[in-house]
Order: sequence, then structure tokens, then C-alpha cells
Amino acid sequence: MIQRDLQPVIEKWLFKNQIILIYGARQVGKTTLSKQILEKYSTSKKTAYFNCELSHIKTAFETTNDAELRALIGNNEMIVLDEAQTVKDIGLVLKIIYDTIPSVQVIATGSSSFDLASKISEPLTGRALSFILYPFSIKEISDRGGFAEASSKLENILTYGMYPRVFDKPKDEAVELLSSLASSYLYKDILAHEKLRSSEQLLKILQLLALQVGSEVSYNEIGQKLAMSSMTVDKYIDLLEKCFVIFKLRAFGRNKRKEISKSVKIYFYDLGIRNALIQSFAPLDLRADAGAIWENFCIVERKKINQVNNKYLNQYFYRTFSGEEVDYVEEYDGRLYGYEFKFNKEKAKKPKNFLSDYQNASAETINKENWYEFLTAVSK
Repeated sequence: MIQRDLQPVIEKWLFKNQIILIYGARQVGKTTLSKQILEKYSTSKKTAYFNCELSHIKTAFETTNDAELRALIGNNEMIVLDEAQTVKDIGLVLKIIYDTIPSVQVIATGSSSFDLASKISEPLTGRALSFILYPFSIKEISDRGGFAEASSKLENILTYGMYPRVFDKPKDEAVELLSSLASSYLYKDILAHEKLRSSEQLLKILQLLALQVGSEVSYNEIGQKLAMSSMTVDKYIDLLEKCFVIFKLRAFGRNKRKEISKSVKIYFYDLGIRNALIQSFAPLDLRADAGAIWENFCIVERKKINQVNNKYLNQYFYRTFSGEEVDYVEEYDGRLYGYEFKFNKEKAKKPKNFLSDYQNASAETINKENWYEFLTAVSK
């Protein structure tokens, strides 16, 4: 069993007059995590688990009658509403529970933030805390087996990703599971929300994005290739981000004469999904995209470690019109930390404009020699 770093972060907020919201893609382990929390507290509290994807439970919670909600919850002191986004008007339902049954601790999970967040943001203002659960992190793996395990599994992680169901599986089984996830299940919520009969358009957009990891993305170019408007591409990319399949990195730009400021790069929360979309599982030393895979890996793992450290910061990439680049920039406490990611052990050139234009900036290369501390230790 791999211990999730998010568990103690959530537990410190339990029974402090806050509803706990756990977001994350399907199959990242939200159900397992919420059940582990319930089990831990079941010796001292009365607990209950409700799977809101079951039609009778979904229907039962679709009420604003506080007496009916009291009857459903009974004398339980902690409850989990799993996949809560399926419940109509879930925000109002949670507000009523919060206001009329203050003794119960509610944990609600959701696989799509556009559904759950839009339905609860206004009703639950000041009443809820949100957390994102990612696929396994390299830190969680190293917590179990140290540097030896993390480094020995690095090639597999970069190829097959870290979804709990996929991690540590034999190659054939991992490929089959990833192909199933990437085909439609991962964005099931979008298909339901948009009432799409086919996931073909989403798949084509994702395949193009998978081939452009590490490069700036043009919505117009994608639209032209798929015969759809750039606005439609923008809409689908936004929905895919809200289902935790991909995430954006925007350009850092304070000097309009020198720097690109309106561009965006797109990365995948899991490299196994990315590789499954283009059906490419070749060894990394034979791949032309090894550098892009390494860059995606370092950036998404940095997102995970920053969350564990409760470190809130701005994240960018940097590029000038003359071509100088920094793969990844963190803006934190008035300083700029720039990072270049190199798959092998070479050093990147120092970004002269970045360092001279911003006196509070630094730059560092992350490669096979120093990646472990950068992605597992408490950050600066």
C-alpha cells in the first residue's frame, strides 16, 4: 500500500466546521483515500459511505428537505459522498447539511471540477475546503521504498505513468488498462455534461496535444486540422482541464517588447495516459520525445510536491521573441525560480535575458543527476 500524502493534509481539517471536497480524475484513488479516512476514524466515530453513482443513493440525496437528509445521515458523525457531482443541486444539498446538521463531517469527492465546483462554489462560500488528488507521486513512491525504488521504477513511470491501477503492473496489463482509460472513461463526465454521442473529437484533440507536449499550442492550428473553430477547441481543452486530464502552463511576460506573453503550453497529469493516446510505449532511449516526456514529468511532479508543502505560487514558462527559453518558472515570495529540464546529464545554457531583466531570478538545470531532491524534498 502506498500512503497518499494528501491524507494527513485533509485530516488536520476534519471536524473544524468545514466540508472537505476532494477533486481528481477518475481512477486516481479518491474512493480508496476517502474509505481509508473513514476506516481510521470508525473506531471513535460513527461513519458511513455513500456511492452517488448508484441511482438509488443519487436520488435519495436529491432533496432539499432537511428532515429527509437527517434521516439519510442518521446518527453518523462522518460521511463520504463519493462522486458527488452526480447529485442534482449538490451545492445546495451540502449547504443544508452544513447548516442543519453541524455535527456531521462531510467529505465529498468529484471527478470533474466543472460540475462539482460550479454547483457548490456559491452555496458553500466559506463552508468548504478543496483538495486535488493526483495519480501517485514520485515522493509517495519514494516514501515507501526510498531513492532505490523511485529510481529503479523511473523508466516505467515515464512510460506507463502512475495511476494506482496501472502502477507496478506488467507491461501488457499496463498498456491494456491505460488504453481503456484513455479511450473514453477518463472523460466520461465531459461526454455526459456535453451530451456528446462520440468521444472522437475529444480523442483527436488529446492526440494532437500529446504530440505537442513541451511546445506552445495553437488553438487555431488544432481547429484547422480537425475542421472546428478555435473557440470549440478552447472549450474542449477547458473541459479536459477541469476533468484533470491536462493542465495549462501560461507564458511569463512582463516585458512586452522582448517576451512572449499570450502563449500556452499543455501538459498531461499522467504520462501513461499521454503515451496511450499516441500508442507509444517504446523504451525512452529510442524515443525522439524523451525530452518532452521528462519535461512533463518534472512539471507535474513539482505541482504535486508544492501541494504537499502547502506552497501556493504562480507557474509559467518563459520565452523571448529572440528565442531564449526557460521551461518552467515558479514565482514565489517575490522571487523567480527558473528551471530547464534535460533528460540526460547535460547542462542548459544560462538564460541571460531572464537573469539580467529580473534581478530576483535564478536558473537551474534539472537532469538525471539532481531530479530526486527537486521532486521529493520540501521545496525552497
